[in-house]
Amino acid sequence: ITGVRRIGHAGTLDPLATGVLVVCVGAATRLADYLMDGDKRYLATLQLGVETNTWDAEGEVVAEGDTTGLTPERVQGACVAFLGEFAQTPPLYSAIKRDGQPLYRWARRGRAVEVAPRMVSIRSIELVSFALPLVTLDIVCGKGTYIRSLAHDVGAALGCGAHLAALRRLRAGAQDIADAVPLGDLTPDNWRAHLISPWEALAEHPRVTISPEQRAELLLGRAIVLAEAVGERCFAFADDHELVAVLVRDGEPGRWRPVKVWP
Repeated sequence: ITGVRRIGHAGTLDPLATGVLVVCVGAATRLADYLMDGDKRYLATLQLGVETNTWDAEGEVVAEGDTTGLTPERVQGACVAFLGEFAQTPPLYSAIKRDGQPLYRWARRGRAVEVAPRMVSIRSIELVSFALPLVTLDIVCGKGTYIRSLAHDVGAALGCGAHLAALRRLRAGAQDIADAVPLGDLTPDNWRAHLISPWEALAEHPRVTISPEQRAELLLGRAIVLAEAVGERCFAFADDHELVAVLVRDGEPGRWRPVKVWP
């Protein structure tokens, strides 16, 4: 569609998932890692009482449980246990790589692979629909959280098993689904009109405006002094909101050095 060879994205969606996918075009691919750092918001539908080997609707049923007696209060109560930071085990059928191969390839070959838990963060979980065996959750979470794992773990906590029946990403960082463009609407003639500037895309990150003299120093790879910058990393923009560099602290107070520069 774009005619641009280098295209990247900031956060994989499962095959059955829909919703926001942030796409980086050309030199913006160098921002993908930073854009993935933001929180995500999902609308997740769980089917209670049925567990699958992939923890979603694409897999084979491996166990069934009784949902009799479940109430909205019990479901919401089970979800509370997963708020905050905790060690989550990713699904065996996932794109995480082991020995250079995605885990789903090992799983499809019948190979037993140990998956190490990793720390994730869930900010909020709200029950928005209860129509057994289906329940729908509104979830805000940090980078690297697997909603399939959450669905599996909630089913285990309720004692009936569960899998992820449907998933829609409502927000990725600063990008909301209300501003998203359906892929089918993009054409070689109109795609540029839908581009988001780095200034907008990085709205949730620390940003600083630099002088022409500071810009010249950064383009030479030299550190600059920024008294007003906060945190350990910030994004330097010229006064016309043109992205110049990614900066990190350089040890001395107020001194920042570039780790990526856009000439």
